[in-house]
Amino acid sequence: MVPSKKMSVLLRFQCWVRLLSRCLAVVLLSHALGSVVTAQIQPYDQYPEADAPYFRVRYEPSQQEGGLAFGVNYTIWIPSKVDSLRGVIVHQHGCGEGSCKSGLSGAYDLHWQALAEKHQCALLAPAYEQPGDANCQLWCDPRNGSSAAFHRALVDLGEKSGHPELAEVPWALWGHSGGGHWAGGMVLLHPEKVAAAWLRSGVPLLEANPDRPTIQPHQLPESALKIPIMCNPGTKEGVTVKEGRFARVWPANQKFFNRIRKDGGLIGVAVDPLTSHECGNQRYLAIRWLDACLKSRLPEKKGEPLRDLDGQNGWLSSTPGFKAVSAKDFLGDQQASTWLPNEEFAKLWMQYVSDTQVEDLTPPPIPHEVKLTGVTLSWSAKADVESGIERFLVYQGDEKIGEVVSETMNRFGRAIFQGLLYSDTPTLPLNQMEFVLPVSADSKIAEYRVVTVNTVGLHSAKSAPAEIASAGRTE
Repeated sequence: MVPSKKMSVLLRFQCWVRLLSRCLAVVLLSHALGSVVTAQIQPYDQYPEADAPYFRVRYEPSQQEGGLAFGVNYTIWIPSKVDSLRGVIVHQHGCGEGSCKSGLSGAYDLHWQALAEKHQCALLAPAYEQPGDANCQLWCDPRNGSSAAFHRALVDLGEKSGHPELAEVPWALWGHSGGGHWAGGMVLLHPEKVAAAWLRSGVPLLEANPDRPTIQPHQLPESALKIPIMCNPGTKEGVTVKEGRFARVWPANQKFFNRIRKDGGLIGVAVDPLTSHECGNQRYLAIRWLDACLKSRLPEKKGEPLRDLDGQNGWLSSTPGFKAVSAKDFLGDQQASTWLPNEEFAKLWMQYVSDTQVEDLTPPPIPHEVKLTGVTLSWSAKADVESGIERFLVYQGDEKIGEVVSETMNRFGRAIFQGLLYSDTPTLPLNQMEFVLPVSADSKIAEYRVVTVNTVGLHSAKSAPAEIASAGRTE
C-alpha cells in the first residue's frame, strides 16, 4: 500500500508552508546584508570538507509530485586500495533537526569506517534537511521520494569517486528512530539489494495504525524474509518502562517482529538494557551484527546475487530474552523466537542484552604517519571493528607525556575519541589526532610515539618514532 494521494498532497503542502517561511527569512536576511545566501539553511550549512576519500552530493527539494520534499546531503567515504567496491553501508539518522544534522558527520566515523574497510564497502551517511516542525514521514517513508534520491546519489557519487559500481552493489542498512523506519522500508521495497539491516528504535508499519494515520503501511514481500534484521529498542521504550514519550516503540517493534518471524523471516530482537531512545552502546553489537551478515551474504564474485543464510541452523532465544541456544536445543515456539546467525554472534548478543558490555579480546591497530611539525605531533589511526577508539597516549621515549581524548563527554555510552551525537555520529567539529608538546619537552632530541586505546581499554603497540618535519618552538 502506498501513501494516499490526498494524504501526500496535504503533507507536502504543510511542509512547503514551513519551508517558505524559513526561506523568506533567509531572503530578507540576504537583502539586509547585501549578499547572496545559499539555499542551505541552518543548521544544515555547516559540515566537514569532503576531499577524497570523501565525496559529497546535495540535492535541492524536489518540486515534482512524489519527489523528496526536503534538501538532502549525501556524504560517502571510500576505503583506499579498493579497486571495486563490494557493497555500501548506510548510516541513517533519525527525525528532527538535531538528528538530521548529525548525519553530516556520519561518514567520518572511524569505527564504522573500520567495518566498511574490512568488507571493501563504502560508508554512506545521508543528511535530510528537515525543518524542526516538519513531518518526518516526508523522508523516512522511502516512497515519498527518499528512495529515488538515494538511488540517484549512488549513481552520482559513483561517478564522482570513480566507482560506478556503487549504483549496483548491495546495501547494509543501519537506522535510528525515523532512520530505522527508513531502513526497514528499504528492506521491504528493495529486498534483493539488502544484505542486512539493524533497526534502532524505529520500524515501518506492516498494517495501518489508526492512532498514527500519517504513517502508511508497507507490504511484506516473501523475498524480504531472507534478509537478516535486528530490532534494537531501548528497555525504557515500552519494554520495562511502559509510560513516557517513547513507550510505543516496543509495541511497534513487537508487531513488526511477530509478523515477519511468523512468516519464517530471519529477524531478532536485542533489547538495550540501559537506555530509552538514545543510541547508547548499541554500535558495539550493531557493527558485529553487520560484520557477521556481510561475511556470510556478500557475493563471492562481482555481479552474483546475495548469498542466502540457512535459517534452520542459527541460534534462538525467547523474545525478548537473555539466553540463546542452538536451534536444535531450543524448546520454545520458534515462530516467536529471536533468530541469531551463529554461536559466535549469540555469545555477543547475550553480553549486550545483559549489560551492553560486548567483549573484545584484540588490541587496536598501531597508529601510523606520526609526524612532528614544530611542537605539534600529528598522526593517523584506524579503529578496530570490535571496539573503536577511546583515546591516544603520547610517549616521549619511555615516558607518557600526555593523552588525547574527546573534550565532550559521551552522555549516551562508552567514552569514544570522536565523541557521539544522539544518532550515533561524531561530534562537530571533528576531533583531530594532534598533540601540542608541553614546554618541558625537548622536541629536538627525543623520540615521540603514539599508542591507541580502544573502548574496552586495550592498548596497541607503540607507533614508530615520529618523523620530524620541523622541531622546536619558534618563540
